[in-house]
Amino acid sequence: MAVRPDGRRPGDGCYELGTPVTGGNVSFYNQTGDVPIHPTPLVGVLGIIEDVSRRIPSGWQDEGQNIYLLGTTSTELSGSAWADTVHQHLGGLPPAVDLAAEKRLAGLIAAARDEWLISSAHDVSEGGLGQAIAEGVMRFGVGARVWLTELMDRDGVDAASALFSESTGRVIVTVPREDDVKFRGLCEGRNYPVLRIGVTDTVADLEVTGLFTVSAAELRSTSQATLPAAFGATVSEPVA
Repeated sequence: MAVRPDGRRPGDGCYELGTPVTGGNVSFYNQTGDVPIHPTPLVGVLGIIEDVSRRIPSGWQDEGQNIYLLGTTSTELSGSAWADTVHQHLGGLPPAVDLAAEKRLAGLIAAARDEWLISSAHDVSEGGLGQAIAEGVMRFGVGARVWLTELMDRDGVDAASALFSESTGRVIVTVPREDDVKFRGLCEGRNYPVLRIGVTDTVADLEVTGLFTVSAAELRSTSQATLPAAFGATVSEPVA
């Protein structure tokens, strides 16, 4: 089995997380006309939800709940959606991966679910925190008011990195206010970084304090317009 320069082997993640890979595909050479596609490794993984009624939605449905960020943020913008969109550049090193931390995070989310402490959970991955929050708002049309000052101070990052870094090991969750103390205690007991970064709002907007405000309708329209625009079609009324 090949060993990468950082000493990891391809199967290390499977062993560390106890997760089998059921299949996958890597496309390096496909192209449209003279334009090659980006390399696209795809890994297939299966999981079991023992009780589907206890699944955690990816977006929040109720106002007045606290939004927490689990994990820490580093200035890891190389190869990110931000770098591609703003600078048309996808080079550099990918975000560092801490498999032990990923395992602790998965255990924390499962424990919070079992104790009914969280009402939604969304991974922070492609597009960073900004994309995750936007998708949380779009899911059910419930807004969010977010602040970044404490995050920037704690992790030593600027606003761009706070919003668009693709650092791993991060999830945003919403917590009903009556469960706030228990949830914080669970995070502390499992030694996982946690920071309150916002609240869900009655107004169907995404507001990042001091930076911008955008409506859920505009977010959804932009998100859904990509393919119709490419084929010359128009976007109909958004579906909730």
